[in-house]
Amino acid sequence: MKNIRNFIKKCTHPFLKSGLKLYYSKPRKYCYESVCVQVHPDVFPPHLTFSTKILLDFIKDLELNNKTFLELGCGSGIISLLASQKGAIVTASDVNKIALNYLEESAIRNNLKVRTVYSDLFDEIDKTKFDFIIVNPPYYPKKAKNVKEKAWFCGEHFEYFEKLFSQLTEIEFDNFYMILSQDCEIEKIVSIAQKNNLKTQEASKIKNSFENNFIYKITKMN
Repeated sequence: MKNIRNFIKKCTHPFLKSGLKLYYSKPRKYCYESVCVQVHPDVFPPHLTFSTKILLDFIKDLELNNKTFLELGCGSGIISLLASQKGAIVTASDVNKIALNYLEESAIRNNLKVRTVYSDLFDEIDKTKFDFIIVNPPYYPKKAKNVKEKAWFCGEHFEYFEKLFSQLTEIEFDNFYMILSQDCEIEKIVSIAQKNNLKTQEASKIKNSFENNFIYKITKMN
């Protein structure tokens, strides 16, 4: 089983490989039920990873009608589009301008409304209260060389999470959900949250043949 996980992990790693490079050399379509997006080669590919599908399944069951919804680091934006389809008032942010441009085009094609914001985490986000915040974070500890790599690498010293949790203490929200894989250093990430007086609670655990994924609900400590 470990060998299978390692094989899948290599296949989904963005820099491996001639076959996947060829496959992702042009935009590819990705759909969830009736919502479809075009994913640019420089944007996080949801096709061969589990996290996007897991989050889509998760928010499908949430009551989002007229709720304010923020997706930090939206990538392809299909999560934001599904939330909009469910009636949410959606803001989608990313540091990748290509991702935002493609999301805006996908919103038009799906006849859905999403407000896009070019922002590094909460830097350019209005300090208003959100009913829901969803994050599919980069969690491999390595310095990103470019914008594309920021979808995968959180910095050698987990700088992404240091900034995320520090800023989160200043944001008003009701529900904050973040997905993590067993492949990442969960204890380290949780410790950074605790340092910022944030509590992490496992909201869902999803098992498959290759790995376990966890959706954590994060709340402020009293």
